[in-house]
Amino acid sequence: MKTLYTLLLPFFLFSVVASGQQKPVNMRYTVSMERAPEHLYHVELTSTSAGKVLDYKMCVWTPGYYQLIDFAGAVQNFSAVDAKGAAVKWEQPSKTTWRVYSNNAPVKISYDVKATVPFVGNVYLDETRGYITPGGLFMYLDQELRHPVTIQMKPYSKWSSLVATGLDTIPGKYHTFKADDFDALYDSPFLMGELEILPPFTVRNKPHNFIGYKLPAFDRQGFMDNLKKIVQTGSDIIGDVPYTHYTFLSIGAGGGGIEHLNSSSLSFSGGEGFNTPDALKKLYNFIAHEYFHNYNVKRIRPVELGPFDYSKENHTNMLWVSEGFTVYYEYLITRRAGIMTPEDMFADFQTNLKNYENKPGHLYQSATQASYFTWNDGPNGRVNDDFNKTISYYDKGPILGLMLDFSIRHVTQNKKTLDDVMRLLYYKYYKQLKRGFTEMEFKMECEKIAGTPLPELFEYASTVKPPDYPKYFAYGGLNIDTATTTVSTTWSGLNMRMLRDTMRIINVDFQSPAWNKGIRSRTKVLTIDGIPASPEAFKKAMEGKKEGDTLNITTEKDGVKQEVAIGLAQKREKSFKITPMISPNQLQAAIYKSWVGK
Repeated sequence: MKTLYTLLLPFFLFSVVASGQQKPVNMRYTVSMERAPEHLYHVELTSTSAGKVLDYKMCVWTPGYYQLIDFAGAVQNFSAVDAKGAAVKWEQPSKTTWRVYSNNAPVKISYDVKATVPFVGNVYLDETRGYITPGGLFMYLDQELRHPVTIQMKPYSKWSSLVATGLDTIPGKYHTFKADDFDALYDSPFLMGELEILPPFTVRNKPHNFIGYKLPAFDRQGFMDNLKKIVQTGSDIIGDVPYTHYTFLSIGAGGGGIEHLNSSSLSFSGGEGFNTPDALKKLYNFIAHEYFHNYNVKRIRPVELGPFDYSKENHTNMLWVSEGFTVYYEYLITRRAGIMTPEDMFADFQTNLKNYENKPGHLYQSATQASYFTWNDGPNGRVNDDFNKTISYYDKGPILGLMLDFSIRHVTQNKKTLDDVMRLLYYKYYKQLKRGFTEMEFKMECEKIAGTPLPELFEYASTVKPPDYPKYFAYGGLNIDTATTTVSTTWSGLNMRMLRDTMRIINVDFQSPAWNKGIRSRTKVLTIDGIPASPEAFKKAMEGKKEGDTLNITTEKDGVKQEVAIGLAQKREKSFKITPMISPNQLQAAIYKSWVGK
């Protein structure tokens, strides 16, 4: 059991005092990186786990990123020795398994990992930084997954000795960390290298740090002041801070972010995230999202999401709640923190609605299906298909969260909200029962807070039934424009881009004039109205055209050239613009005021 942590200056690393009965530590890792110029981590693992045969395995995925990753393919130079250093027989019966014939004696294995992928869900190493997603570096034994584990880090000798992670150090042991089990280990990334520590802050007496690699020029104190507001606001929703310290890891270029129990990994490329007000708002939303995940999905979680099976996909129907509701709360958090305006928040919801409603996938795939099939489709659906019959739970999920929140507020006369549901799930399932919830339990708890059945809302999640947006938005004193209007009278449906020296069709709008002519993505465009294809040629060809005119293009796909005449047409869409009601009733006005904040 963990108690208080003591700050070790100057590195913001924390040590833990253990108390109570502890399980034995049978797995001890040492990680060195002196071959950083070659992108190679060296891992040594001393194991006292008993067994004639030990199957050491590499993960096939990492928590927070619901896609299979070939971590095993990066492993090199595997070897095994006994306590005297003598070689021990081993073989590799499968791509992800290394079988060691230990004969019930302690063994030490060692191996290298090639780390060339600068991605938040993988491992990376060069002469300036090291980033470790533990699932991509540390082999495991099935029988040890629920036992403690220790890790000693030996940073590259040309760096400072700072090791940033959400794990706790072992008192008196230099750069040695302990995880309660492998779920905690695999959920605790490491960042090392040319790092900068921003001014820390505390919330509810818990220290919070932001440590980054090659941070751009920006107002550091102002940024940290806003970050504190985000953490304060997010923790106030639940009313508890479940960790003893929290670290934001800014890992440099790579794209994306992944949440963890006591930290979050955030990718920033250069300084674009700080250069404009809009970019900065997106950045704060992004950080609020990853931070609130420490509650929603890490602790408030579907029962399928932990303890994990690292050898295969872990399917759940509930990512529309775990991810989608976290999008909903990122908007609420930045608004309640005073970082965003109500109009900013309305625009974010409008973007989610347009992304979902103006694509054909909403006619074919439900939010629960998108959740379950994310391992095949990806978090944003199958975006590269010619005809995408998929959706993103990141778009439908927050809208379902908004409608559920407004519905609860409406039927309880604004006495209860979705916040009450999240708190109930946190304290009942995480704190008391120490497990996740089932789909039926989630529905039951929502309806318990509302005091009435909510069948329509859950039907919206599990089917493709069109939601009645005006009804639910009106509960919160909002108008939503669902009228279909003309947004273009010269619509072709072509979305093209120059790739090297060739104009290519990236995608084609569903049921557009180009779509109906049989044109699909990954097609070369050779000429546009008789002119060699280029962005400038397309712009010139469209000048002066009107509805009913023809756009003539020459295409080539699989070596077949084709002349295509595309008749330009109207493009009609719903704007889904969200505005406050001019004359709300008393309950609508009260809900709006309490929801939108001061």
